[in-house]
Amino acid sequence: MKPVWAVGLMTGTVLDGMIDIAAIRTDGETVQEFGPWTLAPYPAEVCSLLARTLAAALEWRFDGSDPALFQQAEEALTRAQSAAVTEFLTQTGVAASDVAVIGFHGQTVLHRAPQPGRLGDTRQLGDGALMARLAGIDVVHDFRSADVRAGGQGAPLAASYHAALLASLGAPPTTAVLNLGGVGNLTWRGSAGQLVAFDTGPANAPLNDWVGRATGEAMDRDGALSQKGRVDEARLARLLEHPYLAAPYPKSLDRFSFSAGMADGLSLEDGAATLAAFTAGSVSRALDLLPERPTRLIVCGGGRKNPAIMEAIRTRAHVEPVMAESVGWRGDAVEAECFAFLAARALRGLPISYPTTTGVPRPMTGGRLCARP
Repeated sequence: MKPVWAVGLMTGTVLDGMIDIAAIRTDGETVQEFGPWTLAPYPAEVCSLLARTLAAALEWRFDGSDPALFQQAEEALTRAQSAAVTEFLTQTGVAASDVAVIGFHGQTVLHRAPQPGRLGDTRQLGDGALMARLAGIDVVHDFRSADVRAGGQGAPLAASYHAALLASLGAPPTTAVLNLGGVGNLTWRGSAGQLVAFDTGPANAPLNDWVGRATGEAMDRDGALSQKGRVDEARLARLLEHPYLAAPYPKSLDRFSFSAGMADGLSLEDGAATLAAFTAGSVSRALDLLPERPTRLIVCGGGRKNPAIMEAIRTRAHVEPVMAESVGWRGDAVEAECFAFLAARALRGLPISYPTTTGVPRPMTGGRLCARP
């Protein structure tokens, strides 16, 4: 397949109120050109609806039929993201007819990793057929379900895109990619072509929740609170004994697998500092699991903007974290680019998950195609 323009969409579990939109020209194996990208705000009423939907999902926990709120949220977010895509294309001068496919991740509301004797489960809200109709562009969505049904973790899915980016840099195995969203995930590419990816532990979610609970703010902006606080080292040591951190990969987490309650009883600043340090400690434990421990991490996702987290990774994980921008990547666009890339792979029937990334028995393609009317 010759390279085509693909648009990717991503909204993370941290619920920052933004829709990540990015265009790339790709054949699903390499990126020929990086196109425009933007962060488009959700309407306020959609943000509120999604927050209520995540709360409903926590009560549901895959027990019984979907909560009634899911259908309302799915339509609202699909319409909001479709409108954002249309506006994005208009503002950037890209014709819809020039876009081969939209990679529509949707909104993850709940994720459950598989256990011995029990398949995992995952739920992303997003109506691919509705988006295809509204945007007038073919859409690939529901990227995770097939992987989970085959016994995989369903996450992380960024490995093939991260690997393509690392290959474009000629990066050695001593360099890996770390994404710090609600959850942290790591991608390592070996010199013999090995590809490993897994969720490292919590990233921004517990810290955001801790700050939001106390101040009403969405995040610890610029690490202001984390940098003022003092890490409770005894508590941190106990947190780092969590069995997930030592478990072999493949493995994955839900946004709520680790909660802000880990810092209960501490001051606002000390709690923020301790949670930031726990993110870094989790990364350190993850690096120890790899076939070869990297000495450099290219960091993307919102967590890279928190100096306390970045410094804690440097000192506690004994690795050099560098901002995605320092190697020419667009740190806020990487996840959206990823789903544009995966959509192009889906068009070609190329795999998007592997035994060493999600635990599927064989390399698997994924995503469902909804053709425009």
